[in-house]
Amino acid sequence: MKRVLTYGTFDILHWGHVHLLKRARELGDHLTVGLSTDEFNKLKGKEAYTNYDHRKLVLESIRYVDRVIPERNWEQKISDVLEYDIDIFVMGDDWEGKFDFLKDYCQVIYLPRTLGVSTTKIKHDLSSSNG
Repeated sequence: MKRVLTYGTFDILHWGHVHLLKRARELGDHLTVGLSTDEFNKLKGKEAYTNYDHRKLVLESIRYVDRVIPERNWEQKISDVLEYDIDIFVMGDDWEGKFDFLKDYCQVIYLPRTLGVSTTKIKHDLSSSNG
């Protein structure tokens, strides 16, 4: 079995997220998603609209996702790869090169982002239309 791992906040889930999860799952037989906790998002300076438990519930309902684990810090990537027997680590290409240190443990693939959609853009568009 080929196991794939990706990480994210997955706040205000949109079709770009689903597209990424679908492409990640197509690379293997099992997809684990490391979901940023609310506490970790605060450390990163991010504020999610939806709390961790609700984001986890939504992710678990997506057919491409087999397991959701909490992402609590930057340093856990290697231990997650080892603990979950990961073969392929996947991130969007906006992270290109940032996770190459994992190449000693698994294959690292950076997938192209879905053009025209992002949570940041959605939040900006919503705030602009209400102002």
